[in-house]
Amino acid sequence: MDIVSAARRRHTVKAYDSSRKIPAGLIAQLREVLRLAPSSVNSQPWRFIVAASEEGKARIARAAEGGARYNLPKIQGASHVIVLATRSEADPAHLDRVLEHEELDGRFVDPAARSAQQKGRAGYTDLHLYERKDLQHWYEKQTYLALGTLLLAAAALDVGATPMEGFDAEVLDRELGLREKGFTSTVIVALGYAGDGDVNARLPKSRLPSSAVFTDI
Repeated sequence: MDIVSAARRRHTVKAYDSSRKIPAGLIAQLREVLRLAPSSVNSQPWRFIVAASEEGKARIARAAEGGARYNLPKIQGASHVIVLATRSEADPAHLDRVLEHEELDGRFVDPAARSAQQKGRAGYTDLHLYERKDLQHWYEKQTYLALGTLLLAAAALDVGATPMEGFDAEVLDRELGLREKGFTSTVIVALGYAGDGDVNARLPKSRLPSSAVFTDI
């Protein structure tokens, strides 16, 4: 796979062909890519809500009916829509589950390695919770790592994507019952295939030159 070609080909889709659906095999790959996304100290402070049905997409679309109606056609016309939600607080039970799965997956060569991982993750969690007091912001950074991973994976599979922050998080959290589960919605991603109204598909990609963004030392 030529990852640079995928990055050059990737663009934010502005309109979808609602008649085209992403094959189940590709959706399975994108779900697995999200599951495998990196996060600081493997904190995995996220939840991904996937809508494939018209009913599911309509529920998500309610969050754009206020001041972000421009996003409604993207949500409604996409093949699939994913809400990337972030934990709103540190949950000891979640951290215990992560540690348990790390052990089951064979990441610890001995009890000392397990203890070191547990203390390291707890240390960073406490740093952001008590000293920097930016725990949710730190957690959201991890969710955006997952977003970037998803966008590049979609491009590599020739699937169009549209990340959206234009929505009412309070409405979406209520619709999906996220806050009761300790999460809040962070970003929405529509996935599918570009339609005739996708103006970005006809425009050249524009980025600053390498000399403007890289410094070699």
